[in-house]
Amino acid sequence: MTNTELPLLNKRVAFCGKLGGVSKREASRLVKNCGGSTVDADDADIDLVVLGAEELPIFQQQELLNDRLRGLVRRGQLEVISETRLWEKLGFVEQDVEVQRLYTPAMIAELLKLSVAEIRKWHRCGLITPFKEVHRLPYFDFQEVNTARRLSEMVQGGASPNAIKRNLEKIAEFLPEIERPLAQLSIIVEGKNLFLRRDDGVMETNGQIRLDFNSPRSEEIDDEEIQKEEENDDSLLFPAVFDNQSGEPDYSNWSYDDLIDLACQYEDQGEIQASIEVHRCILMAHGPQASVNFQLAELLYQLGQLEAARERYYVAIELDEEFVEARANLGCLLNELGQYELAVSAFEGALDFHAHFPDVHFHLARTLDRLKRQEDAEMHWRSFLQMAPESPWAAEARERLNLNI
Repeated sequence: MTNTELPLLNKRVAFCGKLGGVSKREASRLVKNCGGSTVDADDADIDLVVLGAEELPIFQQQELLNDRLRGLVRRGQLEVISETRLWEKLGFVEQDVEVQRLYTPAMIAELLKLSVAEIRKWHRCGLITPFKEVHRLPYFDFQEVNTARRLSEMVQGGASPNAIKRNLEKIAEFLPEIERPLAQLSIIVEGKNLFLRRDDGVMETNGQIRLDFNSPRSEEIDDEEIQKEEENDDSLLFPAVFDNQSGEPDYSNWSYDDLIDLACQYEDQGEIQASIEVHRCILMAHGPQASVNFQLAELLYQLGQLEAARERYYVAIELDEEFVEARANLGCLLNELGQYELAVSAFEGALDFHAHFPDVHFHLARTLDRLKRQEDAEMHWRSFLQMAPESPWAAEARERLNLNI
């Protein structure tokens, strides 16, 4: 690399906490190759602090930084980023650094005891961001797992995904330097309202300071204002436009993005059938698309319409043969229908395009065990454990292989 191509030229980088993808020696080598140098966190001259991916979200990592560093961060004189973000900036994701311990949507769902549909919905809404995608399959790092955990806590506290998204958009307007607000900021949930706790007190997500007497509840809020906020949150983002003759909603003049947002909001409100109808309108208005058919299959599955869901998965695969998540989900659905040989074919088809898809090895091993093909199943149990040794499903794999748990 020339000097102009060295992204860390003359930068002094300190690593704090446990790294998730590489050793600190390897990290130091990579920093040096990019023109920088690594220093201790106690060094007097630091340009960048990198927090290891195995640590908790940034807003809970104050103990990793000493008082001097925290002061520099508050004054904007020191940049603090996650390990994952560093590798992204340096462009090493697809090169010689293989960052391990990435999580598929299904793994996160199992880990947090949520539905896979919920995780995918957060991904579609932009609330969680994948570290990388392989044939449309998103992989998330440990930081985003913690972001998903925060989202789960917020939803359980009464905030809807749409309300969270709107508040995060407000945060982005007055804190544009914050790339992962759920990981980097201390966010308080009060009913359907979100607040930021900072060194100078509590503020609303638009940046307005609030008086803090231990809790945002201490400031009285007009009952009518709260009711209005809740009504706005529960209402549709877009007013329904009805055809005068049929009385049915008319979406003919709606953009693709607006229809997708509407379908997501219907899903958020639990109106699955309405979301299905909007997805069908999207297909009629904008033509066949693999991603829309995939989501339609997911919604039909939620309603227990397994045969209809199966057909939509087939359509998604026909439109994009490399859509490995559609193949994987089709295999799981065929298992539920008792069509085990077809399920094996679906899983093997996914592995043809993405041989390192741990979820598929897991489900294929289960299916092969059910078909009494233990030798074939063992190969996939071992592949799964090699790829995802810390997965929430790893205990079952070890038990099937008679390994010590």
